[in-house]
Amino acid sequence: MGFKILVINPGAGSTKVALFDDEEQLFREEIRHLPEELKKYESTIEQLPMRKALVLDLLKKWGVELEELDAVVGRGGAFKPLEGGVYEVNQNLLDDIRKGNVQADHPSNLGALIAYEIAQKAGGIPAYFVDPVSVDEFDEVARPSGLPELPRRSLLHTLNSRYVARKAAEELGVRYEDMNMVVAHLGTGISISAHRKGRIIDVNNANDGGPFSPQRTGSLPTTGLIKLAFSGKYDVKGLLRKVTKEGGLLAYLGTDDIPEIERRIDKGDKEAELIYNAMIYQIGKEIGAYAAALKGMVDLIVVTGGMARSERLCAELLPYIEWIARVKFYPGEFEMEALAYGALRALRGEEHPKTYK
Repeated sequence: MGFKILVINPGAGSTKVALFDDEEQLFREEIRHLPEELKKYESTIEQLPMRKALVLDLLKKWGVELEELDAVVGRGGAFKPLEGGVYEVNQNLLDDIRKGNVQADHPSNLGALIAYEIAQKAGGIPAYFVDPVSVDEFDEVARPSGLPELPRRSLLHTLNSRYVARKAAEELGVRYEDMNMVVAHLGTGISISAHRKGRIIDVNNANDGGPFSPQRTGSLPTTGLIKLAFSGKYDVKGLLRKVTKEGGLLAYLGTDDIPEIERRIDKGDKEAELIYNAMIYQIGKEIGAYAAALKGMVDLIVVTGGMARSERLCAELLPYIEWIARVKFYPGEFEMEALAYGALRALRGEEHPKTYK
């Protein structure tokens, strides 16, 4: 028998829950939350009792007693800038979340709270969070943007990006901390990051720049964006929504569904072909930029995320990047595995949990 680890991943419309025995996943389920149900709550923090109760009900359904658990790990939220790694949930973090001392009000902030309360109920076993989106390991030279009022911020798909980087290194028989990599997470937003000897030294914030993606605009012409902002057509919320949720493929083609767009291309849709190819072109350019951030010393390029499930997209991306370094593909997202793996490393003593201050 290995370590039994309960994994909790709260998202905007669901809470994903899994139980691991060491690396083996025993159970996994996604609890859906209907929009009309969530509208009852004025703030995200008010959803805590409801989501926790549903997780406990799921454990009963699986026939799992709390006493069987060795640790609980929750998804990390938009906390203050932190070094990457495994953290034990402590009172400082609980206070910051409850007081709203976070970078954004997002359901992922509930992961650590649910983990802690269930861990306490299970007899005070460890509660962890791993590699939140707010991981900030930037080299100082990466922070200036061109305007002192607008420093570049480190926000990325850290959990999945670092997990697949570790996995790739392990498969090659090399320590992640001994390698230089560019990792491209291709989801509804795109994070392309430079990993130098275990640290993420630079990344495009998917909400602020980089390639356009299924829903986000990525980098835009600055003067044109300023004119659009003052055109009278948008308020702040409306323009933010346009660039972070209604941009990219969705803005051009009316859909963010990759298989649908590929079907259109096969039927001769030239506009769909152009926009699809333009996104791939921008992804390739951005990977090249982060290879430059590593001064060309790149051991491996890793491509992951939902869009990496498209064999066509990966095949068309490859010529842009294969000259830089070897490329490995990990289609999909591995957030649950990444959370369990982080907790397991802490339980085995392979990584000493950091302290949130």
